[in-house]
Amino acid sequence: MKTVDFYFDYSSTNSYFAAFMLPEICRKHDAKVNWLPIHSAALFRGTGFDVMAMTPRKARYLWRDHQRYGEFTGLPFRKPSRFPMKTAAALRATLMVASLAGKTPDDYTAPIMADFTHAVMRAYWERDEDISDPKILHALARSVGVDGDGLIAASASDDARARLASVTERAIARGVFGLPMFFVGEEMFWGKDRLDYVERWLMRP
Repeated sequence: MKTVDFYFDYSSTNSYFAAFMLPEICRKHDAKVNWLPIHSAALFRGTGFDVMAMTPRKARYLWRDHQRYGEFTGLPFRKPSRFPMKTAAALRATLMVASLAGKTPDDYTAPIMADFTHAVMRAYWERDEDISDPKILHALARSVGVDGDGLIAASASDDARARLASVTERAIARGVFGLPMFFVGEEMFWGKDRLDYVERWLMRP
């Protein structure tokens, strides 16, 4: 079975859309998603990119474009009151959630990874919740059937910090420079507007 490596951060607007669109594409082509949360702040430190370095005119356009995309896809997107958001705790929790569900933490295709990622994305981009707050993450864990206290404790561990650093460093080593980023094999695609290319690559024999 083919897999698509999906690098994302919860602070990435386009990752929100991709998180719901990519699984549909993979289901159509009997492929799995590798859910790979990375720390975009660490990623961008290496590229010199500043997410806030844009003119007000461009920022207004981009937020309107995201609203249009939400209307087009049917995803209930709303501009959050906190942007950018500190996401390290949520990212670490995502990397540990499989182990709380009885899976190996290295199984990035585990269904619970998708469930928790979707829950966090919806909390931030649809309900404007503070996903840096342990209480919010605790509630989101419970909403997908995972022990909230256990996940909060696991996400604060040295193991979780090391896993997030490792996934982020691996992404940088593979050439990831922005989010969302997808790999089909070693073929790299950047941005939600390249999901059609991802689908075409999955269709190759």
